Amino acid sequence: MPALVARQLRKTYKNGYEALKGVDLSVEEGDFFALLGPNGAGKSTLIGILTSLINKTSGSVEVFGHDLDREPETVKSLLGVVPQEFNFNLFLPVEEVVINQAGYFGIPRREARERAEYYLRKLELWDRRRSEMRLLSGGLKRRLMIARALVHRPRMLILDEPTAGVDIEIRRAMWDYLRELNAGGTTIILTTHYLEEAESLCRNIAIISRGSIEAVGETADLLSALDTETFVLNLKGRIAQLPELGGFVLESIDDSTLEVQINREHTINGLFDALSRNGIEVISMRNKQNRLEKLFLDMVDQERGRAP
Repeated sequence: MPALVARQLRKTYKNGYEALKGVDLSVEEGDFFALLGPNGAGKSTLIGILTSLINKTSGSVEVFGHDLDREPETVKSLLGVVPQEFNFNLFLPVEEVVINQAGYFGIPRREARERAEYYLRKLELWDRRRSEMRLLSGGLKRRLMIARALVHRPRMLILDEPTAGVDIEIRRAMWDYLRELNAGGTTIILTTHYLEEAESLCRNIAIISRGSIEAVGETADLLSALDTETFVLNLKGRIAQLPELGGFVLESIDDSTLEVQINREHTINGLFDALSRNGIEVISMRNKQNRLEKLFLDMVDQERGRAP
């Protein structure tokens, strides 16, 4: 049985903007699946529909055989959702955030405490259980959002940009735990801008652009079309001159911003390690999106070229 089947999903907003244009998507149970695309492609709208946060215009969604329109509560119980934005009370203690979430699914408080302890320990947050949310770093808040999403033991976990703004150490730890979850049978769907993230974690991906699915397939096959990625790095402090980093092509945008090109023989983690050895600390990173957009546009042009 597929974990997810979406058929002809369409979403047109009141202003006339068509965010989804008849999306068909199927994800097998136990898969680790990436939804890849630039800002405005339709990723968040699609995730919003799957999680009942956005009303679709037309089409259908089934989760483990349950229709979203006819059985919305059942579908919600099968899903754990980690959104992009932090959306909890910043003055609540960490443990209470997870316990309260369990309550929404009818889990008795004693059992909720046991589950909260389990997931907070797994995500290395137990020693911060009495800390208020507002005192956590961005990376620790991301971990807490995963613990909160898992407390009712969903069969499918949906993560929207799970490592955005997360430092390299926390990213690696999150990757390891997500692999462990998936190996245990949890179906995982994530959206990401980071091709390396999709390549490292996911067996299959769908590429979405301008509200349409442009390609679906095995990760290695689809990402082989990109030989390089380009990232823009914002640095802590200023640098007087570019460091010599073997295998990476660097360009200075200004004295605290770098543009770095990475070929397929190297990784983001390798880049961070090389920068760290040169005393350079990165405070944020983003894809230079024209790389992704070029890939999507090339795919569209190829499809048009094959059309009769």
